Amino acid sequence: MGITSATRQKPSRKSTAQANRSQGTGRQRAATQGTDLQRERILQAAAQLFAAQGYANTTMAQIVRALGVTKPFVYYYFRDKQEIFETLSWRPTVDCFTALDFAADDPRRASEKVLEGIERLIRATIAHHPCAFFAYREPQVYRPEYVAAQKKLAHHFYGLLCPLLEEARRDGDLDFTETKITALAACSLPGFLYSWYRPDGRLSADEVVAELTKLASRVIGLRAKD
Repeated sequence: MGITSATRQKPSRKSTAQANRSQGTGRQRAATQGTDLQRERILQAAAQLFAAQGYANTTMAQIVRALGVTKPFVYYYFRDKQEIFETLSWRPTVDCFTALDFAADDPRRASEKVLEGIERLIRATIAHHPCAFFAYREPQVYRPEYVAAQKKLAHHFYGLLCPLLEEARRDGDLDFTETKITALAACSLPGFLYSWYRPDGRLSADEVVAELTKLASRVIGLRAKD
């Protein structure tokens, strides 16, 4: 997907103790294959609890019970439940907002890049279910530092999308009037997934991606090829 190291960095807490930890979480000092697996166990258990009952109603004690471990085990990897929640939310944020990070020498027409980028955005949102929906359901949970980093990535995405839309319009491939409104409208389609998408629904994930991409192509005014 062409994700750069600059856009992958998760916003860190500003305490001195946090800055001294190489991983920025709990008491863990260095990641290994084993510790990565344990972190994933914690994240997966917490994701299901957050999705089922929300952030406020989920406690660290519940996460511990779901894992069948002790509290020190979880606190070794994560400082608190907010850090777990932000870690779960950051992954889809990066995948969604780097969907237009194509190679600089990509020779395709702007309209092709726009469509693929929007499809990647939609696909990443669904692939990261339920964590991709946390930010829509409970935006009040995040720290200001996290929100600022999220906005920076969003600006990165739209900073690529808007010029591509305008280039595609000049090429005669798209028909729209207001660039920013068109960009926001097209990309808002996956934003509403949190209110209705179900993994076990009538349509498969691929079918939902195809349908939403088709709708987005209408929003940006994709012209039919002769």
